[in-house]
Amino acid sequence: MKTIQKSAKLANVLYDVRGPIVDAAKQMEDEGQKIIKLNIGNMAPFGFDAPEEVQQDMIRNLPDSAGYSDSKGIFAARKAVMHYTQQQGIAGVTLDDIYLGNGASELIQMATTALLNDGDELLVPSPDYPLWTAVASLAGGKPVHYVCREEDGWMPDLADMRAKITPRTRGIVVINPNNPTGVLYSNETLRGIIQIAREHDLVLLVDEVYDKVLYDGVQHTAMASLSSDVLTLTFNSLSKAYRSCGYRAGWMVLSGPKERAGDYVEGLNMLANLKLGSNVPGQWAIQTALGGYQSINDLVKEGGRLRRQRDIAYEQLTAIPGVTCVKPQAALYMFPRLDPKLYPIDDDRQFFMEVLRATRVMLVQGSGFNYPDNQHFRIVFLPHEDDLREAIARLAKFLEQYRQRHADAAPVLSIATKKEAARA
Repeated sequence: MKTIQKSAKLANVLYDVRGPIVDAAKQMEDEGQKIIKLNIGNMAPFGFDAPEEVQQDMIRNLPDSAGYSDSKGIFAARKAVMHYTQQQGIAGVTLDDIYLGNGASELIQMATTALLNDGDELLVPSPDYPLWTAVASLAGGKPVHYVCREEDGWMPDLADMRAKITPRTRGIVVINPNNPTGVLYSNETLRGIIQIAREHDLVLLVDEVYDKVLYDGVQHTAMASLSSDVLTLTFNSLSKAYRSCGYRAGWMVLSGPKERAGDYVEGLNMLANLKLGSNVPGQWAIQTALGGYQSINDLVKEGGRLRRQRDIAYEQLTAIPGVTCVKPQAALYMFPRLDPKLYPIDDDRQFFMEVLRATRVMLVQGSGFNYPDNQHFRIVFLPHEDDLREAIARLAKFLEQYRQRHADAAPVLSIATKKEAARA
């Protein structure tokens, strides 16, 4: 009998945030080992609870949540999102321009499916949040990665972005605040990207899920507020700022010259109708969350738990010889670099599999974010302080042993090379 094969569309799909290393960690847990998970921004397991008033509003509205909602979402939630866009300075957004989904992820896939024909290209940052690369491929398109340069604080290289535009390019993905680097883009950078989109008549797809998770007093600017002549789709959700990953409550907002995008909007509406509607209990949480007390501010301010844990992770990591890192201004992650002179790594996935087995600490290699230089990894600083310190201490010990192994091997390799040369 023939084996059943997966679709060829999955050939270029990568999501190592939940990949082989996670599978290995699960097996270790099944064997009774305790794993410290620094691989995913899932907040609830680390004691970050959704605001109580949000939970209560969902409970109160549960009796009215058994039926389908409008395919774009319930009125109260969409109205709350509309008011939020007004606070951000985004002009001209109406209720019809707002779509609710099962998290931002579902809407990101919907938007790319409606936009891309087979062979069309979508500019995606490198490193990226790998969902963006995956959905472009699944839609039949080609993800083309523009470079974000570590030496420039992980800001996008606009010259590289321009150089990669072809007649098949349809849009530019912007992730701000950025996952995985934790960097917040400057207004100058955002305006530069908008100008590129304007010149080439491209759609902007802007992931702003971490727009409230900000440190050190920095301010986030909604990209859609900086132009009215470039079609912009903005994605956000309750998952991070409101610690509600499992509620699957996200939204997409269209802004800019919507009159030129009637056919595209028709496609979005068709896909929204096909999915019937998103999780209704989660939708009820949106109005209360956006209009209520913003408890995220308590977590990110000086002395707040997220701010404190970011500082601990940064200080401990950069104290390890050969480890450098751009200090994150936002989000829940940082993207450190391992000096290849001290840490020669041929396969970063295999390297971090070795880290997991030796330390019981789970991390994600840089190639999992489409940055395949074998020198980077993403770390999540969500665990409680004691666990975070312990995890980084274990990593530091592993790296010390790794440095020593390679330092000891270097003279042997040198002698062998000399003997080989002598025989020649």
